[in-house]
Amino acid sequence: MNSPSEDIETRRKRLLWRATHRGTREMDLVLGGYARAHLATMAGAELDEFERLIGLEDPQLMGWVVGREAVPAEFAGQLTAKILSWRPEIY
Repeated sequence: MNSPSEDIETRRKRLLWRATHRGTREMDLVLGGYARAHLATMAGAELDEFERLIGLEDPQLMGWVVGREAVPAEFAGQLTAKILSWRPEIY
């Protein structure tokens, strides 16, 4: 979790690093890609929720991404839905 002295930009940078260095390439792409596209506009509770999500293990998250497992009620918020439905724009 973030410390009281950590400013929001430092927190966003830390969360971006954590989202892009997961341990599995697939989750680096999903969470890292979402973070690159959206972290700059996240604040407060949304950052808290994102941090909670990226604290989970990759196999659990991947089960949600591919639809193999249902998202538990404790994580079934708007942010999780946004991440699971997010697709990068490719030009």
